[in-house]
Amino acid sequence: MAEARYAEVLSLGQSMKDDLGGLLDPETGFAPRLRQICREQLAEYEDNPRALQEELDLLRMEQSTWGLLQAVMPARKTEPLALPSARELIAENPYTPTSTLAQAIMNASPLLSELIVVREWLQETAPLPQHPEATTGYWKFTKHSVMQSLRTGVGQRDGLVRKMDPDAVHREDGRGLASDDANYEKSLVQALYGYVRSGRLADAIDLCRRAHQPWRAVSIRGSRFLQWKDISTEPHDDDSMDADDPEPWLGNRKRKLWKSTCTRAALNSSLPDYERILYAALAPSPQTSIIVKSACRTWEDHLWAQISIMCEEKESMEMSRLGGSFWEGGLSAVELGVRTSSHEEEEAEEDEWEKEVIGALETLKTVAVAEGPPADHAFHFSQLHIILDRTSTLLETFASGLRDGSYSQTSFEYATMCRFFAHLCLYLQMIDIPVPPLATQVILESYLQVLEAAGQRDLIAMYAGALGDNAVERYAMFLVSLELSADTSERRLALTRARDHGLDMDRVAIATAERTIEKAFELLPLLRGPLPSIIAMQSQPTDAELFLLRSIEWTTFMDTTYDTALEQANVILRYFLGSGRVQLAQTLLGMLPSELASIGEPEERATEYLHYRQFFMIWETLERVVECQALDVPNMAKETRLAWLRDYRDLIDQADDQITKLLTSEWLVTDVETGGDRRRLELIRIRQMYIPELIIRLHSMLYTSRNRIPENLKRALQLANIVADSRYKLYEDFVNEEGRRLSDYLGAVRQAMLGGLEHGGSDPFRVVSS
Repeated sequence: MAEARYAEVLSLGQSMKDDLGGLLDPETGFAPRLRQICREQLAEYEDNPRALQEELDLLRMEQSTWGLLQAVMPARKTEPLALPSARELIAENPYTPTSTLAQAIMNASPLLSELIVVREWLQETAPLPQHPEATTGYWKFTKHSVMQSLRTGVGQRDGLVRKMDPDAVHREDGRGLASDDANYEKSLVQALYGYVRSGRLADAIDLCRRAHQPWRAVSIRGSRFLQWKDISTEPHDDDSMDADDPEPWLGNRKRKLWKSTCTRAALNSSLPDYERILYAALAPSPQTSIIVKSACRTWEDHLWAQISIMCEEKESMEMSRLGGSFWEGGLSAVELGVRTSSHEEEEAEEDEWEKEVIGALETLKTVAVAEGPPADHAFHFSQLHIILDRTSTLLETFASGLRDGSYSQTSFEYATMCRFFAHLCLYLQMIDIPVPPLATQVILESYLQVLEAAGQRDLIAMYAGALGDNAVERYAMFLVSLELSADTSERRLALTRARDHGLDMDRVAIATAERTIEKAFELLPLLRGPLPSIIAMQSQPTDAELFLLRSIEWTTFMDTTYDTALEQANVILRYFLGSGRVQLAQTLLGMLPSELASIGEPEERATEYLHYRQFFMIWETLERVVECQALDVPNMAKETRLAWLRDYRDLIDQADDQITKLLTSEWLVTDVETGGDRRRLELIRIRQMYIPELIIRLHSMLYTSRNRIPENLKRALQLANIVADSRYKLYEDFVNEEGRRLSDYLGAVRQAMLGGLEHGGSDPFRVVSS
């Protein structure tokens, strides 16, 4: 999937975050790599007949936007070189070629430089024009008619021109070209406009020559500024000149005149619209803006037209302000010399022009388009804000839309836009461009949700790690969301990824366990109301109970979180025991590492855990007693019976010792300094459930075994002394509920007293005193 490829680029970018040159490299930098991913994905989509046009448009715009970022960011992050100004060049040499002056004007204005870069980006991303069909000659069909007229001496009566002059159509009123020639002429000029729109003037010139219209090639070549290395004082590369051109110079020596001529042609209403559009595009200006904009179909066309007009007008305006240039004003301009102006005046003029540029660009927010995505599309909005250097506003606007639900998560655009903005935030951070923290957090959160929905679990840690202070908590929330779908090994691997992407594994594990327990307790019923039955058949654990049970896994993967695991184990054990889920509590105890028992601090926590271990040792012994008792069958061999009786006696003795020790050791009785009233109430509840249960079970076990082990009847009666002892206050743990009433136990003691009279005699205390 594309998300994985984006993650690879991000990982590479993060590994070279201190290498600004590498991040901004035009071929292998961050933005070019993402643009290439879009390009490759677009090629795959275009080969798929089921791909929607909206999806193709979205990919093209994302590809273009990464191209725009690559175009403008290097200049913004690089200090410009100290170069001579155009005024200095003219003062030194009034014959300085206009190409050198134009370059100096551009160097002096960061905004103009950036607009020219943006124009080049718009030209690079423009669609290629459709080539007109090849022609075998100039106005082939019209020429045949003209030649026929000359041979016969009869004037043409079919309304066609009588000469092959390129301007004949405009000079001979009412006459035109043969329909095939007229159609070809129109398609040719439209193709030429397409080449101008895409900045491919060389291809336009070549097309004119192949169409046998060299004058059009010359008119297009006129747009070039004059280059003349022999009279220029700037450094030059000998290879930069056209080796096939016999002239010592390139470009237009009378470009100012050429531009005014193009403007007049564009404003000439007698010319066909396609002709006027071509001339307006060659020499864009405020006067011809309506003409060139009439050809704009897409939002990108409108942006290109507006920027072309501003760039051309800025160059012309600065040339005029300079004065002193032979190529712009002739000898009279040289004699007048360079116009002088103060630094403050130049700054004020630049500020005023910048305001005009910003105002003109902002009109594109609502411009109507005939084709393609509208002006308010998220990517067009993004491109405009990138050009205006308002990336913080851009990110805040998108984040605000995410928060208020303006972007539907079911839209096919949602995932792509979240992915783009997430990587835009991270890219800007990598190249040290400030981003709004809250907006960045919202955007990354949205992309994390996209990754989770797409099942890209292995990528979550990388993007969560970019959340800064919130990274640990956010990745923990993702791990919580795995719920029961991931087994232990998958959970361990997911936790390990946190470390791989710079997160503190201990903090992530602890936060995950805490959030898991919190979520589980939101789903589980509170420990309140009547005490549950312990002896009833245990039902299968619910998903919420399993979720709580497995929360302990997060803090048992590493010994560095065992302290937290001990605390959380106590919390979970209290809940399971307090809800009567003894088997789940036993399962939890089996999942815990043995090292937890050796933790001694804090004392209250360690003691509580050891008390639970003590209880489950007793519980296992009681289960073994029951299992052993069940082995007593009538026809048992004598030796077998003796061995069984020995085991039976040992188990009962063990259970008696263990339970007596628990009852006399203040089991789960503490000052409750940690956990507050909730912990205290839970511990009281557990004692009220299990102290009576252990007492009654031990009594029952001793009383039941009296026929096999006679002395156990005395031990059963002696147990009552422990229950009645005010030092232990065990009688306070009996509650007024079925099976846990003190009267129930006293009834069992009475029955044991009567059992002492089974073998004769009238003294019920004889069993105790003997």
